Amino acid sequence: MRSRVWRGVDGARAGLGSVPPTGLVLMGIVCFQLGAALAKGLFADVGPGGMVLLRVGFAAIIMAAVWRPVVRGYTAKQYGLAIGFGLTLAAMNLAFYSALDRIPLGVAVTLEFTGPLMVAVIGSRRWLDAVWVVFAAGGILLLAPIGALGGLDLDPVGVGLALLAGVFWATYIILSARTGAVFPGITGLAIGFMAGAVMLVPFGVAQGGMGLLDPKILLLGAAVALLSSVIPYSLEMEALRKIPTKVFGILMSLEPAMAALVGFVVLRETLPARAILAIFFVTFAAFGASRFNGKESDKGG
Repeated sequence: MRSRVWRGVDGARAGLGSVPPTGLVLMGIVCFQLGAALAKGLFADVGPGGMVLLRVGFAAIIMAAVWRPVVRGYTAKQYGLAIGFGLTLAAMNLAFYSALDRIPLGVAVTLEFTGPLMVAVIGSRRWLDAVWVVFAAGGILLLAPIGALGGLDLDPVGVGLALLAGVFWATYIILSARTGAVFPGITGLAIGFMAGAVMLVPFGVAQGGMGLLDPKILLLGAAVALLSSVIPYSLEMEALRKIPTKVFGILMSLEPAMAALVGFVVLRETLPARAILAIFFVTFAAFGASRFNGKESDKGG
């Protein structure tokens, strides 16, 4: 039975090798947003906390079963780094799902995306990078629920949680690079998911309760883990072996627009023109920061 599973995994990897790397990244983006939409549909049953527990918990189990990372033999400092990475990952997803419970998917992703955008331009002294910051700030102001600015009718707590998720995302990027340099393959990621799942237990149980034992909810939770974690991360890892990180960053700038599209098609979330303009501003800023970063990047992997 195990040999059949591994033949299937190897076959899937071989199949991915025939897909252009840009296609892999776009597939990952679509999967991630579909997973977020599916998760939002389950908030009424287990809440954001229960849903994020299922996502991170199942992702940790699937990664451990498929890649079988060796998690023993490291120093306390290395384990501490992986655990800190995992706690940041858990906090990021908990804040994002809590925001998603209050505001539309496209808006939540747009606000959260300001985190990695700031990582891309922070410390830069080039005037061009200041342009991207201005565009991103303009997008945030367009979405801000501030009456004096004529803001949209958005839940201010949801907006704040989405921005907090962006802060955690920025921290996640920094810790991800450090963890990847210390651990081989996805070992650090696997340890991080395990630590994150443990951290999320009290939040998940408090909000999800007995709903977490519902077989249907468990099955859908596993689907969310596949769509939002396992598949996107796997596709991105494969793509980064073949394309420069600059190109990867440009493609990832499509996340807010794709989130708005999936929110409209799947969740029937319509956005006013002001919100669409805000999404354009942030997407344009992310595109510009990646395209004109002034650095020559080697291929990932």
